[in-house]
Amino acid sequence: MELTKQTSERHIPVLLDECMGMMSPALTDDGAVLVDCTLGMGGHSEAALKRFPNIHLIGIDRDPQAISLASERLAPFADRFTAVHTTYDHVDEVVATYAPAGKADAILMDLGVSSFQLDEAERGFSYSADAPLDMRMDPTRGQSAAELLVSATAQEIAQILRVYGEERFASRIARRIVETRETQPLTRTGQLADIVRASIPAAARRTGGNPSKRTFQALRIAVNDELNILERALPACFASLRIGGRLVVESYQSLEDRIVKDLFRRASTVDVPQGLPVIPDSMAPSVELLTRKVHQADEAERAHNPRSASVRLRGAQLVREWKELS
Repeated sequence: MELTKQTSERHIPVLLDECMGMMSPALTDDGAVLVDCTLGMGGHSEAALKRFPNIHLIGIDRDPQAISLASERLAPFADRFTAVHTTYDHVDEVVATYAPAGKADAILMDLGVSSFQLDEAERGFSYSADAPLDMRMDPTRGQSAAELLVSATAQEIAQILRVYGEERFASRIARRIVETRETQPLTRTGQLADIVRASIPAAARRTGGNPSKRTFQALRIAVNDELNILERALPACFASLRIGGRLVVESYQSLEDRIVKDLFRRASTVDVPQGLPVIPDSMAPSVELLTRKVHQADEAERAHNPRSASVRLRGAQLVREWKELS
């Protein structure tokens, strides 16, 4: 019980009412299925299970610790909750296996790194505490950040930092990483933070927050293959919804939001010759947007929950059978 209390206190769901409200029209029927693709500490899932007493919730997470923490938190709803340990680009397989009708009514994605992953120093996600340089969301498999930095060339490291972190000084940081590893093992977050700090000119360090933020974000994305998984997951989500089902996505950095925005736009756009009097159903878009403009947290929520400052919320409804995009 104590662990459950600590879990709920450590995670404040972002834009909770907006997410619940956007999904609610799709969750009115008894036995409706909601998939939380990013279970994390179970904050959004707990709120949904309380608000919609008729639903069954399937929670997906690649992190075994998240599955354990959320399952304990959601134990009072055990008869309406199923946890699945996998990456969310397998959502179509999960829904086909666990949803009674083989389709979901609503899907929620709260992207990025979880609060508890940042808070647990030994996971290596944070630049604010010295810890093993890991960064794997599933620490039981894959290559850690330390292993990536041992094997990658300076050019490869710079590309990761430039593309995934939008880091202006990517080449300087990459060169110093390679120089450092030639004389000592690079295995700690503190070492990496020191390298970044030493690589960035003092004038640039005075603005924009912690200078390590972009480098740590970039390595985390690379280690966990986050953007490629997201690109595969979004079409799989739409393919997993019933007609009328809704997909709601919260993004926390521009690279994620760009992917979501682009797919939503393409899936909701009519691609027919100009002036065609009637649009054939086969050419009509599969999706209607629920958010014409991105939703963001207001000042009150930002003050109460600083993590909400960067959130971008988008939603879409499947209105016709999903057609794969070219």
